[in-house]
Amino acid sequence: MKTRITELFGIQHPIIQGGMHHVGYAELASAVANAGGLGMITALTQPNPEALLNEIRRCREMTDKPFGVNLTFLPSVTPPDYPGYIRAIIEGGVKAVETAGNNPQKYLPILKEHDIKVIHKCTAVRHALKAQAIGCDAVSVDGFECGGHPGEDDVPNFILLPRAADELEIPFVASGGMADGRSLAAALALGAEGMNMGTRFIATREAPVHENVKQAIVAASELDTRLVMRPLRNTERVMTNAAVERLLEKERELGSKLTFADIAAEVAGVYPRIMKTGEMDAGAWSCGMVAGLINDIPTVQELIDRIMAEAETIIRQRLSGMLNN
Repeated sequence: MKTRITELFGIQHPIIQGGMHHVGYAELASAVANAGGLGMITALTQPNPEALLNEIRRCREMTDKPFGVNLTFLPSVTPPDYPGYIRAIIEGGVKAVETAGNNPQKYLPILKEHDIKVIHKCTAVRHALKAQAIGCDAVSVDGFECGGHPGEDDVPNFILLPRAADELEIPFVASGGMADGRSLAAALALGAEGMNMGTRFIATREAPVHENVKQAIVAASELDTRLVMRPLRNTERVMTNAAVERLLEKERELGSKLTFADIAAEVAGVYPRIMKTGEMDAGAWSCGMVAGLINDIPTVQELIDRIMAEAETIIRQRLSGMLNN
């Protein structure tokens, strides 16, 4: 399948693996790359730029296909060494970067100088237009269904994607609710040039997370996510568990008096405990509503092959068969 996204990143299939904290390691990124998609190493999961460079080199040993690095710009009292991480990306020869969070404008010139393509994650059309204006090559448009941070507008993809198609000139991919060939065909029909999957890729054999995490996604329905930190305007969609329900109770009790410190126990530093050791009630972890569509744990190759075959069948047979010849 040829789209502006496959052409931009030099990949076979218009499928991108989103950057995920304590999930986006070389094992998963290389598996996605080898299966024809664009895998992503998550920069901030690595403790420092040197570790990121080592992870890039490790990934390079596992694949000769293109892969990228996710770099999220977070507001912070003591920000990470962003210039150092960017140097590692450049030194590692990576040619695709997925940016997220704050505006990446100050870092675009050096990335462009090294011919690195930038795709920025956006949860609103206005943000996507800003990304286009500052020179991003593509955007990932995240609907309200997505795991992680869906923004504060609550617009689902059936509205957000065609709105983006109406406004944007640069290519974009659909993110949030993406799981299978139906997702890809629908995303293309709504104007996207591909799709970005996060939660679906966690439930694969190669995802370097505890088996408990994968089984929790398979067992979950579309009703098992919750929105936390809404009062702080830092909304995150997470899988429900005892810690999340406790967090939501604190939000209800404290109302407008809620501070981050009140819920820090449920959200700060919990990812290693969940993803590495499988403590499923340790705290809040990002998960999309798409969990309701995930029923197995295939290899990445099996998953991507299945998606592409299903999308092709839908486009060639089901949809064209509905037209009066």
